[in-house]
Amino acid sequence: MTGPAARVLGEVIAGERVDALLEAVPARDRATRPEGLARDERQRRRWATQVVVVDELARQACAERGLVPPDQMPAARLLTVDGSDVADLGSIVAVTLARSPAARLLLAGLEAGQEVPETAVRDYYERNRDRFLTREALRRGVDPYAGAAPGDVLPYEEVREGIGRELRREAGRLAFFDWLDRARAGVEYAPGHEHPGDPSHPDHEHRH
Repeated sequence: MTGPAARVLGEVIAGERVDALLEAVPARDRATRPEGLARDERQRRRWATQVVVVDELARQACAERGLVPPDQMPAARLLTVDGSDVADLGSIVAVTLARSPAARLLLAGLEAGQEVPETAVRDYYERNRDRFLTREALRRGVDPYAGAAPGDVLPYEEVREGIGRELRREAGRLAFFDWLDRARAGVEYAPGHEHPGDPSHPDHEHRH
């Protein structure tokens, strides 16, 4: 029987939860030597522990906020994660969001609570006019910052809502990472389950 993997604010995280994730997420065959395989497996276990820990932290955070996430995803099922999301969020958070309804609910709540000033929306529109060229202007190769006619750029009123949504999404992600940085301070890890980037073990990797 697998022992505890970590303790999250007094809640013991059973090693079986980490084992279930490792079985659900196949390993990438990168190492060819036995020592390399062993190192990769150690890092995979530490990585999987982080995913489980973030899920547990999110569950507790939802409970504190009176949020009720849907039933947890079966261990054998893994949602696909968009490549751009992995780049933006890091593999640990991206996979946690793919697997954890609690993490997704918490992120959605944080995003919904963001206030984006009108001045910020307008400033984004003015600084990123290349993103709002009309199809005809793109076809003609119009420079949005030099010589573009008023009709070459989509009107502010037409794109305002979309810009605000994008800025709230980004602010929500920043709030999620801020919450996670603070929440992780209350986590205690069992030996062999430390963060993959923890410099206290010799084969650490800086990953999120």
